[in-house]
Formats: sequence, structure tokens, C-alpha cells
Amino acid sequence: MSGRHAAPPKSRHAAAKGAGVWPLLLSLALVTVAVAGGLALHRSSDRATGAATSAPSTPAIDLAARAAAVDQVLGKRAQAVLRDDQAAFLADVDPGNKSLVARQRTLFANLRQFGFARLVYQQLSQQYDEAVTRKYGPSTYLVAIAMTYQIRGIDAGPVRAMLGYTFTERPDGRWMLVSDTDLDKRLPRGSHQEAWDTGEVLVKRAPRVLVVVEKGQDRLANNLLGMAGSAVKAVTKSWPGSWTGAGVVIALDDKIVRGADYTEPKNAEDAIAMATWVYRTLPGEVTGEGQRADSYVVVNPRNRSRVDARTLAHEFTHVATAPSGAYAPRWLVEGAATYVEFLPMDGAERLALDKYRQEVRTKYLVKAKSLPADAVFFQQSDSSYPLAWLAVDHLFARFGGTEVGTLYQEMAALGSTQAERDRIMLEHLGMTETGLFQAIKAAAA
Repeated sequence: MSGRHAAPPKSRHAAAKGAGVWPLLLSLALVTVAVAGGLALHRSSDRATGAATSAPSTPAIDLAARAAAVDQVLGKRAQAVLRDDQAAFLADVDPGNKSLVARQRTLFANLRQFGFARLVYQQLSQQYDEAVTRKYGPSTYLVAIAMTYQIRGIDAGPVRAMLGYTFTERPDGRWMLVSDTDLDKRLPRGSHQEAWDTGEVLVKRAPRVLVVVEKGQDRLANNLLGMAGSAVKAVTKSWPGSWTGAGVVIALDDKIVRGADYTEPKNAEDAIAMATWVYRTLPGEVTGEGQRADSYVVVNPRNRSRVDARTLAHEFTHVATAPSGAYAPRWLVEGAATYVEFLPMDGAERLALDKYRQEVRTKYLVKAKSLPADAVFFQQSDSSYPLAWLAVDHLFARFGGTEVGTLYQEMAALGSTQAERDRIMLEHLGMTETGLFQAIKAAAA
């Protein structure tokens, strides 16, 4: 998870002017929720949940005909979004289910605002649930769906999300959507509950930026657009590799969106925002965790007023580095994001970094025995974040941005074990994490 935990005792600007107490800069790492007992995406599963059972006896159904018919419904719905045809989108929705029709109408209006360059719905696998079958009848078809999409000007390539639909066969042989919620609790965390799946939203754009807020929140959207624009420029300028990606900021009233769960106590009170994975392949398709492509930032509705350009620069650094992989040590992940966050940027007051550097050395480094370990990074976040920043600050000063960027890429892609991390650091820096900590100590002395 990526975000911040603690409310600073004073504003960042006050701290930069020498107030004596630097704000606590606490971030959650990128959401990396593995799938445990998730859906079988390429074969039917009778163990998806405790409530699921083996397939009940049903009247003979031509499976090939059903697959073709449902594909036709899904294709019609995707094209309806791209062509702005609400009637076609709703044509195969159960007209007797008023709440479903209302949700689907809202979904269509939401989807239209995102500006998809590509949108495809694909059947993945049938799921069985006796209660659902009893509710809708013997022809019930409960199926996991992959939504492949690409938001124009935002996603560098196609990405995927998950949803679950329930269909039944009409007397005329056509298939009708009767529910869009029956699989919600089984779907892997972080790969569904997208911003368009909530209530009515407002989507606003600027170059390389997309903001999602509640419908009618124009002022909030415009404020976030300005801050996000500054943050995108800052990351592009300051993070090695000339990032050309985009920043998505989702600031809704909902407490669970994508991989962000602000109902959890550790997040609800203090987290400001977190960068949540966007998937190139879904959890369970190729790997258990899924293959990640990018990240969208989700803001905690409780702390929406605390978001500023520096907050978003921190999160967008996670976005920029997300495609490299998930294996970099936490001190490098959060240290890199905090390093960029603290640099000069449009619309943000310049920070007194020399003073902060000395404060970190005297307040935290003298007590530390090593770089912050992954296992305790967030439990000891008061010291972990400053020390992580100091480590990355040292790397930039001593080795330069190009070397730091290359180091990060290899650590993120290959650093799944301590032995691999040591090997990569020796290759690039001539020292391990232990040696880096000793070098930071020596520089302080």
C-alpha cells in the first residue's frame, strides 16, 4: 500500500521554515494482495467459497451456443460504451430488476466519461453457487468476466479488471443479465471495484492526468487536477528514466475502491492516499498475484483535505516505478518516493532539505543499527521513512540519478531474496545494504 499514515503536527510549510519538527511522512507500500483460494479463471471451480457447491443437475444446455450468446451480449455492451449507445448497453439487462437497471444505467454513464480507446469483455470461467441457482432458476450461468480496457491518454497499453455476471436463458433462447453482484465477494482484492463501479462520478482530465470524484464535486476535481499536474511534472523531471506515464487520482466517498480499503483501522484514520496496482494479467491467470502494469492513486475520503502536490508526487513516483516489479526493498521503494516528494516543484514551497538531513542524522540515524527492514518498516514508520529518504538521498548524491534508476529497476525485478539484493547492490554500488548503511553513518560523521 502506498500512502501516508500520520497527520503532521504542523504543516509541511511550517516545518520547511524551521519549525523544528519535520512532519511524519508515512507511506503505505503499493498494494500487493496475493490471491489465496481465488477464482479458477480458465476452468470451472466448485471451491471458490464455502457457499459454493458442485454444479447442480440442470436441463441440458448447449454450452457452445450459450458461450456464443453471452459473448454476443458482452460484445454488444462493450461497443455500446464506445459508441455512446445506452439502449444497446441495457438491452440485455433484466427489465424486471429495477435496481439492476438503475445500477447499469449509472455504470454506463460513468464508463462513458473515462474515454476508452479500447474496451472488451471476455468470459473467463463458470462458477457454481446453489443459492444463486435457486434464486434465478436452472439455466443460471454465473461467470467471471475479464474487462480489458485502455483509457485514452492514460494507460500505456491494455489492462484488465474483473467482474462477475449472472445470466439466465430467456424462453426465446436469448441470455439475459440478471445480477452483477453475485461474485463480488469472491473476486481477488484489487482487481475489481473500480471507480466506475461506484455511484455517479465526475471525471475530469488534463494532460497526463485523470481525476475521478463524486458527481457535482467540480471544485475538488479542479483542485486535484492542478496538484496532479504539478506532481506529474515533478516526477517526470526528477525520477531517472524520463517517465512518460500518467497520473490517475480517485477521490470518492467510497472507502473501498480498487485495492484501497479505508475501512481497515490501520488505514482509516491516518492514511492519505495509496497507489493501487493496475493489472496486465489478472490474479490467477498467469501468476497468483497477477502481472502488474501500472498504478492508480486512491485518496482516503477521511483525509481528502490533506492531499497536496507533494502527496501526489510521492504516489506518482510509485506509479512511475510500478512497472519495474514488486521486489525492491521497502526502504528503496518509499525512500525513492519521498526523495522525489521533497524536491522543488510547481505550486509547492521549497523545503529546507539541509536542515532536515541533519535532523534525520541526529534524531534517527544515531539510534539505528541498519536500514529499515521490510518486516518492520511500517511498524516503525516514524523512523523508517526519514531513514529511507536519507539512504536514497545519499545514493543520488554519490552515484547520480542514472545509476539509482538502474539499481531500482533491477532490485524491483529481481530482488526477491536477500542474496539477490546483495548481488545487485554489489554490482551497481560495490556494497551491500549493510555497506550502504555504514557509508551513510560515515557521511554523517
